[in-house]
Amino acid sequence: MQPRYRFAPSPTGYFHVGGARTALYNWLLATKHGGTFVLRIEDTDESRNQPEWTDGIVSALEWLGIAKSDPRFEGPYFQSDYAAQHVAAAQFLYQSGRAYWCDLTSEQVQERAKASGTAGYDGYSRDRGLEPGPGRVLRFRVPEGRTVVRDEVRGEVEFDHATIEDFVLLRGNGTPVFLLANVVDDVEMAITHVVRAEEHLPNAPKQQMLFEALGRDVPSWAHVPVLVNEQRKKLSKRRDKVALEQYRAEGILPDAMVNYLMTLGWAPQGDTEIVPWSTMVEQFELSAVNHSPAFFDVKKLLAFNGEYIRMMPPDRFVDAAEAVLRGPGMPWPAERFDAGRFRAMAPLVQTRVQTIGEVPAMVDFLFLADPAVDEADRAKAFGAEWAAPALGEIASALETVAWSADAIKAAVEAVGEARGVKLGKLQAPLRVAVTGRSVGPPLFESLEVLGRDEVLRRVRAALA
Repeated sequence: MQPRYRFAPSPTGYFHVGGARTALYNWLLATKHGGTFVLRIEDTDESRNQPEWTDGIVSALEWLGIAKSDPRFEGPYFQSDYAAQHVAAAQFLYQSGRAYWCDLTSEQVQERAKASGTAGYDGYSRDRGLEPGPGRVLRFRVPEGRTVVRDEVRGEVEFDHATIEDFVLLRGNGTPVFLLANVVDDVEMAITHVVRAEEHLPNAPKQQMLFEALGRDVPSWAHVPVLVNEQRKKLSKRRDKVALEQYRAEGILPDAMVNYLMTLGWAPQGDTEIVPWSTMVEQFELSAVNHSPAFFDVKKLLAFNGEYIRMMPPDRFVDAAEAVLRGPGMPWPAERFDAGRFRAMAPLVQTRVQTIGEVPAMVDFLFLADPAVDEADRAKAFGAEWAAPALGEIASALETVAWSADAIKAAVEAVGEARGVKLGKLQAPLRVAVTGRSVGPPLFESLEVLGRDEVLRRVRAALA
């Protein structure tokens, strides 16, 4: 049978990087084993669902390379469309004696647990023979014994049924709970492999019992490690930067994000983690996925992205950067953007940025009428007594020098030698005067691109 993998997010917010990693694992396995990737939107929580979140999920997957147009892609399906099947499955379990009705409220369950000194529901309604009625919940009758979950990542994980209460299938208002809906959806969509985050592992024995009670084959399980922050706490939307859309907006490249996410819990063979997708497909195995939580290291992601930027063909880098430089939010009028100037600077910038979003700050001095001056940098650069006089001498030398990076550098070096000031120190007031900052792309190449007249104007303005 053709393997069928599924990714089943809820449309309740921005696309979480942990969800993106799970989606990629499923997509890779479907690719590797000639299977199908099924996208199922679990939209039954009407109070939290918004259509734009579903659009965001599809868009995020497309950005990662999981395209709806690919023949391996199926969906999106919507869990809400299967409500009748959920209820029918619950009725089957009731009629077959595998479920029963219970009229205890959650408060009563808590009161009984407190009185008996036990945790959770105590099976009070198991043998009361209740019929369905307003406010009554349908509970699954957990049998005695144990369930062994055979997990492709964690091996055999055994659960004692004594620790599992008779769990709810239908709420008091008749709607199915996640556990039941999830299983029925997997049955309806013929899912053969469930690859998801380890936080769902405690649900696996309950769901396995449901598959068996419904007379269906249990899918192959794989629970991959959760992502944690630098404090080793699970990534949280409230505390951490987890939205894939935010990284995308900041200039992270899709290939870099895919490569980095795939290494969270797994590593390719060899001495580098930066490998093409084809290598990941060839080498990845669930059995090689680590059990431990995976640290989502933003610094490492940026390093990955920097490597991918440096690997970009120059024209592709220019196109990606120009899309930002010509876009909204830039500190210069659109008419001041000069494509020729940027293309001349692009090779110098490409080797120095970690994200496309860093490009504007590297080249803004080319397009602003006057540089955006960092006052702290200016104070430091002009703090020495020799700084202003030396800058005046540099201006004089630049009036007649041949206008090339090498000639400009030689002229500045000559001023430094006459004053006994090393070139590294002498560059500081010149760079701040022209670019506004103490760091940036190579100085002399930048001056060549900016042009003699504009360089001299800015230097004299700084001296004034």
